[in-house]
Amino acid sequence: MTDVINPSTGELLTSVPSLDLTATDAAIERARKAFVSWRAVAPGDRARLLRRFATVVDEHLDELAGLEVRNAGHTIGNARWEAGNVRDVLNYYAGAPERLSGRQIPVAGGVDITFHEPLGVVGIIVPWNFPMPIAGWGFGPALGAGNTVVLKPAELTPLTAIRLGELALEAGLPEGVFQIVPGKGSVVGQRFVSHPAVRKVCFTGSTEVGKSIMAGCADQVKRVTLELGGKSANIVFADADLAAAAAAAPAAVFDNAGQDCCARSRLLVQESVYDKFLSLLEPAVKAFRVRDPADAEAEMGPLISASHRETVASYVEGADVAFRGDKPDGNGWWFPPTVLLAHSTGDRHWREEVFGPVLSVLPFRDEQDAIRLANDTEYGLSGSLWTRDLGRALRVSRAVETGALSVNSHSSVRYWTPFGGMKQSGLGRELGPDALLSFTDVKNVFIGDGS
Repeated sequence: MTDVINPSTGELLTSVPSLDLTATDAAIERARKAFVSWRAVAPGDRARLLRRFATVVDEHLDELAGLEVRNAGHTIGNARWEAGNVRDVLNYYAGAPERLSGRQIPVAGGVDITFHEPLGVVGIIVPWNFPMPIAGWGFGPALGAGNTVVLKPAELTPLTAIRLGELALEAGLPEGVFQIVPGKGSVVGQRFVSHPAVRKVCFTGSTEVGKSIMAGCADQVKRVTLELGGKSANIVFADADLAAAAAAAPAAVFDNAGQDCCARSRLLVQESVYDKFLSLLEPAVKAFRVRDPADAEAEMGPLISASHRETVASYVEGADVAFRGDKPDGNGWWFPPTVLLAHSTGDRHWREEVFGPVLSVLPFRDEQDAIRLANDTEYGLSGSLWTRDLGRALRVSRAVETGALSVNSHSSVRYWTPFGGMKQSGLGRELGPDALLSFTDVKNVFIGDGS
C-alpha cells in the first residue's frame, strides 16, 4: 500500500494499493484481450461510449475537483477546470471513430486505399502535477483511435485517476479497455516499457526519466510520446502594455505553485523599462492569494510534498531576492511566491527547472538579445512575449525555439490545438488533431482490378 498525503495539511488522506509485477502483467493481458473486441466496435457505438464517459465525468465534476484539492493541493477553481478538461477532451475525441478516415490514392491497375489502424495496448504514465488533464490527454485520443489503455498514476496523486477508471466502467466501457494500474514507476512504469504487448508509451515527467523511457522503448522499436521539462521565457518588450504584462506575470509562473512544465519562470524585460516593470510587478506578486486551496478565492495552493519544498527552497538560498509574496502559517507544504534577480545566465535558478513558485528576472538589450537569451536553454516547451508591434510578434514567435508560444497572453493549452515541446522538452504532440494519428499505424492496401 502507498500512503496518500494532503499537501495542505501534511495529514494522511488514505492508502492505495501499489501493484506488483504479476498484477501489472495481468492488467496488460486483460487490455490485450480487450483490444480485439474494442477495435471491432462500430465507430458510431465507440463514439457514443466516449460521449457517455464524458457525460459521467461531468456529472461527477465537483467530486473529482474535491479529490484533487485534497490530494494535489490544487485550488478549487483550477481543479474544476481540470475535471472539465477531461470531459472536453473525451467529447472532442469522441468524434474520432467516425472521422478517422484514410485516403484513396490514384494508381494504375486498381485502387489504392489507406487505413489508420489502432496500435493495441497503450501505456500512459501520468505525473503528479496535473493528474486529471494529462491523463485525459493520453487516454482520450488513444481510446478514440481504437486502442486499449493501461494508465499508471503518480504515486503521490493517484485518487482522481482511480475514480476516472471507476467512472469509465459506470459509463459502459467494456472491462479491460481502460484500466488504472497504481504502483511504483520502477515496477509498473518500467513494465509498460518492457512488456511486448504494450505498443506505445506516453510519459509526462522529468527529462531524465523521459530519456530512460525512450531508451527502453527503443529495444522493441516501441512508440513514445514524451512531454518533459521546461524553463519557459516570458519576454516583455519596452513597447508592450507594461501594466497588463505585469498583472499577468504572477499567474504565468505561480499557478499550481509553479509546478507546471509551462511555467514562465524566466522573465526577460527590456532594459529601458526594467526598473519600471519591476515596480509594477511587485504589488502584483504580493497580492497573489496563497490560501487553503478549497477557498474559492485562492490563486495558489501548497507544494506537493515536504521533500519538494526543500528542493525549491534550495534555489532561493543565497540568491538575490527582489521581493516575495505571502503564505499561510501552520502545517502543509507552503512556499511564498518569490522573485529572484538573475545576474547572469549561469545562475542556477535561471538555468534549471525549479518547479516551484520562483521567478527569475533578467534584462535584455534588443530583439536579437531577447531571442538569444530565450533560446539559451536545453528546453523548449512554452513561452510568451509582450509587444504592440505585430511584425516583432511574428519575428520573435518564429525565432524562439519552443513548441507553444503566446503573444500578449500566457495561454498554453487548448484541447483542440496541438501541444508539445522542442529540444529536450519532449517528443510528439498531444491534443488537437495531431495527437490522434500518433495512436495509429497507416496501412496501405492495393486492390487490383484484374487488368
